[in-house]
Amino acid sequence: MDEKRRFRNPDLARRIAEKISKLAPREKPVKICHVCGTHEWTITHFGIRNLLPQTVEVIAGPGCPVCIVPASEIDEAVKIAEKGITVTCFGDMLRVPGSTMSLLDAKANGADVRVVYSAGDAVKMAEKSPDREFVFFAIGFETTAPSTAVEILGNLPRNLSFLVSHRVIPPAMKLLAEMRDLNLNGFIAPGHVSTVIGLVPYEVFPQDYGLPTVVAGFEPLDVLFGVYAILKQIHEGRPRLENEYSRVVRREGNVKAQKLMKQVFSMADGKWRGLGTIASSKLALREEYAVYDAHTRHGVCIAEGVDSHSGCMCHLIIIGKSKPNECPLFLKACRPEKPVGACMVGIEGTCRIWAKTINRQSHVL
Repeated sequence: MDEKRRFRNPDLARRIAEKISKLAPREKPVKICHVCGTHEWTITHFGIRNLLPQTVEVIAGPGCPVCIVPASEIDEAVKIAEKGITVTCFGDMLRVPGSTMSLLDAKANGADVRVVYSAGDAVKMAEKSPDREFVFFAIGFETTAPSTAVEILGNLPRNLSFLVSHRVIPPAMKLLAEMRDLNLNGFIAPGHVSTVIGLVPYEVFPQDYGLPTVVAGFEPLDVLFGVYAILKQIHEGRPRLENEYSRVVRREGNVKAQKLMKQVFSMADGKWRGLGTIASSKLALREEYAVYDAHTRHGVCIAEGVDSHSGCMCHLIIIGKSKPNECPLFLKACRPEKPVGACMVGIEGTCRIWAKTINRQSHVL
């Protein structure tokens, strides 16, 4: 049996669900937060929530790298494009709303905005057109930051700079843990990010906050095992860090990738859509690489933007305080083909995932 089928075994899923039901509290609810868009896709697509007792709730945190980019940084990319500079970005970023327009709107108005699949693609474009200025809009968590660092450490063309919007996950998790009205009881930590940063950054959550924390993979059984492990820790009264995704994630993480990030980036305070400013959560180019900073090169810096438009509840959905179907715009004014909020744009956005699933019966294991 291949690995995918092995981790989608319906009989085993039901057995785990039964164990979860036995551990679940009868009255006081348990709220578990994951911080990964792929986890949300698995949970929604496979109907994982339908297998859980009513007293066990799994909410989606800020795990979509596209959704959390603040409007001010979209505005910066738009302003650069309007200067006649070629802006390159991942496809998901095109329709993410800024304060007044998206990059797709800017493109429709005549700006040169191009979709790339990697920072390397932007490098090749710049090399082919040395008479044009190019900017790579670098977004994503610790999973994509090393690839940006690799290009910056390479032999870059003089006509390329970077609008760096990379964020790191643990500081956002700390903010969620400290939100008293969120009342979290545990974390399912993101698998992709954990392959890079390892386990150590999560130790603070069981140690300082008393929150069971489990690094989990992305198959249905991974998620169910994660929920079971958290409930077991709560039942035992021993919060700790566990690695369910040990087939991929190592305690030390990807040391080479970590070294690349430290070499190129320093930590800075950063704004997150829906969360405000989080200390030491954004990657910024170190001084020795400032020549590649698009802010400096093109004289663009926008401090404030409009993250949420009238009626949109993305700011609450991103932190798990509200569900997509509680938003008055969901599947009405805000749809995948015509998004109002960032959560409906990115393929890892909670609203988009729900919208793609709600019109069909999810595959319940």
